[in-house]
Amino acid sequence: MSAPNQAPLRVAIIDDSAVVRKHLSGLLEAAGIRVSITASDPLFAWPKLEADWPDVLVLDVEMPRMDGITFLKRVMSEHPMPVVMCSTLTEAGCETTMQALAAGAVGFVTKPKIGLRDFLEDPGNGLVGAVRAAARANVRALPSQMAGQMASQIAGQGSGLQTQQMSAGRASRPSPIMAISAMAMAETTDRVIAFGSSTGGVQTIESVLKQLPRTCPGIVLVQHMPEKFTHSFAARLNTVTDLEVMEAKDGDRVINGRVLVAPGGRHMQLKRSGAQYVVEVRDGPLVNHHKPSVDILFKSVAHCAGRNAIGAIFTGMGDDGARGLLEMRKAGAMTLAQDEASCVVYGMPKAAAELGAAQHVVALSDMAAALLKLSGMAPGAVSFGS
Repeated sequence: MSAPNQAPLRVAIIDDSAVVRKHLSGLLEAAGIRVSITASDPLFAWPKLEADWPDVLVLDVEMPRMDGITFLKRVMSEHPMPVVMCSTLTEAGCETTMQALAAGAVGFVTKPKIGLRDFLEDPGNGLVGAVRAAARANVRALPSQMAGQMASQIAGQGSGLQTQQMSAGRASRPSPIMAISAMAMAETTDRVIAFGSSTGGVQTIESVLKQLPRTCPGIVLVQHMPEKFTHSFAARLNTVTDLEVMEAKDGDRVINGRVLVAPGGRHMQLKRSGAQYVVEVRDGPLVNHHKPSVDILFKSVAHCAGRNAIGAIFTGMGDDGARGLLEMRKAGAMTLAQDEASCVVYGMPKAAAELGAAQHVVALSDMAAALLKLSGMAPGAVSFGS
């Protein structure tokens, strides 16, 4: 419920099913969240939104006249706001969810194909929590290049709202790693970079990786994300960056130019195998309510890599990773936290800063340069925050 003197959150629901709109509205209203706008498709919704923008938009993907991904890009280019995707997702639909998160959505809730009515009537289906979390997101902190990309895409599609079909897929291209000599790629990395992120991390991590060269130290990454989605996340990053990005498997080596993404539903730890770094992927209990957990990864990096590691904690809710980053710092690693102004949600970096785990607080725009400087790849001075 909202505080007594605080206006309730205002939410718009765009879904082509009247039944879905009715039940989701009822759930939100029962939780003290006001549903100010409902519409069956984006074209009906647009004039309503322009007249009275809500705090959060709940958006379906498969709708008539305009799909939800196209509409999301329109919203984020013209009026950036917190958006929660609520759609039926199949195995193939993971890619659609990645497109939505990459376009600026800050959360998603999965509608099942079987048992939909039970889901819609269940107060514990996750929608209320997702909406409240989204309302706290600072969407204007999303990487600035994203807005420019979306604006240019929309400009190429015409100035008005148009009916479009979602892309059937992304053209594949050879892994850029193939351009690196076998000798270079076979070398053990002198340093290991460990990333941890959550809400807002899809866009944030992409913006950092795009700025890193193929010769950068190997990266191990935990992004809070469900099982199956991490595969699509890694596949997307592999196509939009110059790095080799892959969902980690047990025993994968950490080598220059490679990013290993912890699989959803599994913990990932760094291990030593002789002179080489490898990852161990295992099941286990939730840690800090998450699996994979950033703390699990960071603590293993502290133990196995010590002063040869660099740790960076990015936007996200909660405090997962803060204690692990502190262990990394105590072990001699160099540690960074994203600054508040550039975070979508200043939770995890704030917790790390308050523990004294972060040696440097760095704006997202400076993060890649800072990582290259600390890894010895960038000459000259780099300005760090506190």
